[in-house]
Amino acid sequence: MNTFAIRRISNWENTAELEAAASRSAQVGNEEMPDRVRWIRTYVVREDDGRLGTVCIYQGADAEAVREHARRTGMQADEVVPVVTTVIVRDDPAEQAAAA
Repeated sequence: MNTFAIRRISNWENTAELEAAASRSAQVGNEEMPDRVRWIRTYVVREDDGRLGTVCIYQGADAEAVREHARRTGMQADEVVPVVTTVIVRDDPAEQAAAA
C-alpha cells in the first residue's frame, strides 16, 4: 500500500454532515474496499468560506483506488497526492489532548 494525502475543500456545512460522511467512508473502506484502501487519519479545517474541509491520510493500492473510494462515499477528492516521507518534529497535539 502507498500513502496519500487527500484534500477535500469546503465539503461540509457542519460537523453533523462531516460525521455522516465519515461513517460512510469507514463503511466503504472497511466493507467494500478493505484490500485497496485504508483510512489512517483526518485533520478537519475551517475553510475561508466558513465551511469544513479536511486533509486526510490514506493508504491505497494506488491513487485511483483512493479516488474510487471518494466516489463511492459521495465525497470529493480535490487533491490526491502521494506522501513521500513523514517528518515528525513534535507529537501530534490531537493525540496528546486525547491522552490527557
